[in-house]
Amino acid sequence: MREEPQAASYRAETPIAALAEWLGDPVAPADFPETVLRFRNDRAAREIGLDSLDEAGWLQHFGRFAPLPDNLPQPLALRYHGHQFRVYNPEIGDGRGFLFAQLRNVSGRLMDLGTKGSGQTPWSRAGDGRLTLKGAVREILATEMLEALGVHTSRTLSVIETGEELQRHDEPSPTRSAVMVRLNHGHIRIGTFQRLLALEDKDSMAALVEYCMAQFPGPPPPADAPGRDEPAVRLMHQVVERMADLAAGWMVAGFVHGVLNTDNMNVSGESFDYGPWRFLPRWDPGFTAAYFDHSGLYAFGRQPEALHWNCGQMAVALRLLVDAPPLIAALERFGELYMAAVGRRWCWRLGVASRGAEEDAKLVSACEKILVESGEAPDAFFHRHRGGRAAQGPLKAALASYTSGDTGQHSYWNDSAPQSMLIDEVEALWSAIEQQDDWRPLEDKIAAIRRMGEAHGAPPVPAGHPAN
Repeated sequence: MREEPQAASYRAETPIAALAEWLGDPVAPADFPETVLRFRNDRAAREIGLDSLDEAGWLQHFGRFAPLPDNLPQPLALRYHGHQFRVYNPEIGDGRGFLFAQLRNVSGRLMDLGTKGSGQTPWSRAGDGRLTLKGAVREILATEMLEALGVHTSRTLSVIETGEELQRHDEPSPTRSAVMVRLNHGHIRIGTFQRLLALEDKDSMAALVEYCMAQFPGPPPPADAPGRDEPAVRLMHQVVERMADLAAGWMVAGFVHGVLNTDNMNVSGESFDYGPWRFLPRWDPGFTAAYFDHSGLYAFGRQPEALHWNCGQMAVALRLLVDAPPLIAALERFGELYMAAVGRRWCWRLGVASRGAEEDAKLVSACEKILVESGEAPDAFFHRHRGGRAAQGPLKAALASYTSGDTGQHSYWNDSAPQSMLIDEVEALWSAIEQQDDWRPLEDKIAAIRRMGEAHGAPPVPAGHPAN
């Protein structure tokens, strides 16, 4: 079972302040007509010493954005560039969010509090800087489900309804507004490095590498890796390792992020910023989440390719500091790392002990064949065959050499059906809020998802991985 996190004391620490002059722009939050608390993640707040805030204090800090004690005196809208659907855009940055605070969690790891829907910034362009309440609800559901399925993800800390009517072209309008706070290990993106390359700012690039190495520590590169003592090369290896594991986490979860642009890629390896996401109704590599992804660039089965490509852009940016060959050597590790991570995570979700990358790959292949031929939903497949139970034919043969894990130790595995998060249920949960202002179905769903997470236990991650 997954243990409840230990309580932490509030520990403000703001190393980002040393980079602030060139990393972002001080901004003011929007002055919202009202602040109504709709979601408060005390499980996450407990890890950073904020669970003792009363409702008035919570609204003041996360609805009005009064600075937290000894923290950033003013929010910071971060600057970055990015490839958006493979087209380079130098005109982006935090357009409806900002970095609000930094603090240490119970294990001493630096955490960022970032926002979505907190108002206009210098990077808003034609946008209003706002977030729809439906968008906030969808982000709660995505982060809770992914966390339960072992994906390294941001977590939704707070959602506050703000009393504005928003006009949107992709949902019925006017629609309700909200401001959200997310908890991340970091908000430094591949696009942050791309911006410094475009500016040819070598000194800032070196400072950013140093910051990432200090705040997102990881294992050293392989002993035979060329240039392994260079900070930029070490960071490149860590980013490749984290992105390979992230891609594997999405695939095993049956999740489609939808918008895998380089400005949506955190070098800490966290999945974040959930827009048109979907979970698979059946195993379909061509399944897309975004209605505007006409070419299927970010389809389910192309997500590993997309993250590998994004790692390539990280390597291009780091050429400002080091020569290409050691960066290319790091990039070439992606495929092997990804396949090992898929096998490790697949076994974890299936409830059997991993037998190593080669054997696990055979098991994954056998399962995928069954999923494609049967049309069964991935959630149902993993639940039905947990620990190897109910396996027949080719699957039984593939599992013959595997030992089962904790099947039967949690009552969840005896449920008649697994938890899932298909689009129809997402829409039904939102409909209850939109039409009756009934939040109970959402609250019940969150509780059910967390119970599923307890049943799965902690996911397998490589040594040094910055897991939640």
